[in-house]
Amino acid sequence: MSTFSFLLEGIRNLRTTGTFTRSSTALCEAAIDNIDFGTARVIVELGAGDGVITEHILKRLHPEGKVIAFEVSKDLCDDMRAIGDPRLVVAEDSAENIRHWLDQIGADKADHIVSAIPFAALPENLGKAIVLAAKDNLQPGGCYNQVHYSLKTRAYYEEAFGKVETRRVWANLPPAWVLYCLR
Repeated sequence: MSTFSFLLEGIRNLRTTGTFTRSSTALCEAAIDNIDFGTARVIVELGAGDGVITEHILKRLHPEGKVIAFEVSKDLCDDMRAIGDPRLVVAEDSAENIRHWLDQIGADKADHIVSAIPFAALPENLGKAIVLAAKDNLQPGGCYNQVHYSLKTRAYYEEAFGKVETRRVWANLPPAWVLYCLR
């Protein structure tokens, strides 16, 4: 998706995209920090957008690995499908349905989960349900990394995971936060 197309999608659906701009390389790299690509075989991405972070995951993912990328926008899902990587499973579905999609690929749990869902724009009960579903479907020792533009919903992750570490990524427009939660 072009930068202009992403801007238009952001204007039309800010509640689901959460931003007007694509994530920078610095933000994408921070979003996948703490992932052990040497052992990870199943990575789930929530709020994958047009696949900008997905592509960073796929570059480092083991040849036998799988990425389940959740996105509710049909247009953005079409962009992800165009990536054409057989390791990518595009889930045009709500992220609270993680269990269903893990079952579809025969996986017990995800090794790691990366999310860019704009939880501040969702109803609180839905946001907390998605974070809890992520925790329940994450292997012990796995990480849940959350991209945000504010720390308004930090309590969601603290309630589910306990300790949450944060990193500010200034090299993004707008600057963003990545929250790291270990299971």
